[in-house]
Amino acid sequence: MTRVSFDRSLYQGPCVDEAVKTFSAHASFQLTEEPKAWVVQLDAKTPELERQIAGELGNYALGLTIRTRGSRTP
Repeated sequence: MTRVSFDRSLYQGPCVDEAVKTFSAHASFQLTEEPKAWVVQLDAKTPELERQIAGELGNYALGLTIRTRGSRTP
């Protein structure tokens, strides 16, 4: 099982949730909250696949966060 921590000051929670939904066909996920981070634990068929999904999950969640922040009006 691989653990990925998403710092609340960088990532928006709904974007992390959406990223998990997007990759749910490729691994099983457990989401928890900590005071400073959203934590995702994922389990895939192989450790290599877990590492790949963890990286892609982080990229996807960050991209969604940036896109969401960019669409806000001041």
